Amino acid sequence: MLHCPYCGSKTKEDELFCIQCGKKLPEDRYERIPQSKYNSRVWYLPAIAFTVSLIAIGFYYFHLEHQTDQAKEAFKEGEESALEGEFNEALVQFSNALSENANFPAAQENKEFMQVALRSKLDLKQAQDYASENKYQKSLEKINEAEDNLKIYNGEAVDLIISEVVAQRKEIQLSQLKEEMEEDPAIEKLKTLLWQAEGINSRESDTIAKAIRKQIISYIFSTANEQLAQKQFSNARDIVEEGLNYVPESDKLLSLQTTIEKEKTAFETEQQQRIEQAVTAAEKEKTQNENDAVEMLKAKLSQDDQENIVIIGRLKSIATVPINSISVEYSVLNGEGRELFSNEVYVYPDTLYPGEEGKFEFTHYDTKASTDSSSIKIEKIKWLLE
Repeated sequence: MLHCPYCGSKTKEDELFCIQCGKKLPEDRYERIPQSKYNSRVWYLPAIAFTVSLIAIGFYYFHLEHQTDQAKEAFKEGEESALEGEFNEALVQFSNALSENANFPAAQENKEFMQVALRSKLDLKQAQDYASENKYQKSLEKINEAEDNLKIYNGEAVDLIISEVVAQRKEIQLSQLKEEMEEDPAIEKLKTLLWQAEGINSRESDTIAKAIRKQIISYIFSTANEQLAQKQFSNARDIVEEGLNYVPESDKLLSLQTTIEKEKTAFETEQQQRIEQAVTAAEKEKTQNENDAVEMLKAKLSQDDQENIVIIGRLKSIATVPINSISVEYSVLNGEGRELFSNEVYVYPDTLYPGEEGKFEFTHYDTKASTDSSSIKIEKIKWLLE
């Protein structure tokens, strides 16, 4: 189909002028075919669209670059604030970084950490409030919560908060320790307080620990000495050993420990000697009681009114146990020493206790003995042991 090349109206093949615009139509019918004009439009439109797209892409890229730069700048400021302990400001900056660039994992992670850090800071504030009310246990629980919040994180900012946690824990533990020391605690409590003081690890806690050790040493030394004076060597040794668990380098307790061992050895040696002496004494007593239990005090001849010979005697028990059924065998000799007669007589009372005296007496009738020329000889003394 033919068209006017000027206005684009349809024309017939034999027409010379355009009935619409009145212009003369080209004689060459191919010039009246609108293909060339149509192709020109098609070519220009993609070019324009491509150019517009390039401009849009460039603008978008520039916008993204600007946002990225802004996000990086906010992120950097957030890090600086965090390292200075300004966690609220750091949280704002990391939030700004995410507003500029939502796909910013580091900013997201740091933002979450700032929220955790602020919770920990709040826990520390509450811990301080509890401590001011002397509620030390609750205070320490809050500090532990603050520390637990940070366990999965690391870095300089984390170390900053951890340092604050450690410092505040020491401060509260020290306050609690001082208060308990003012209550004049018993020895068992002092042992616990010593461990607490050593665990705080500060100059002031070291001073308190030193004072506690001094009290423990004094108590242990006095208590062990009391047991030592009573010869309770095992108890004394156990007390000192327990004390050395808390003050292992105490010269005072180490010296006492040596003294206890020496005293124990000396006592055991003395005891052994006493046992041996007791055995020897017992054997000696047994021998004496069996063989030499009596001492003859007096034995003589006399005459009664009928001129009968009367044997009179007195003896003493030197045994260590009661003896009984004591008998005295004797002989009466003439002036030449020959035996005139012999006899056995029993002592009365029948039983003599250690140190008691007994007597014996016997009258002889129709004898040739005389008090002037005769004498008495004790032959044997017999007794029974109870």
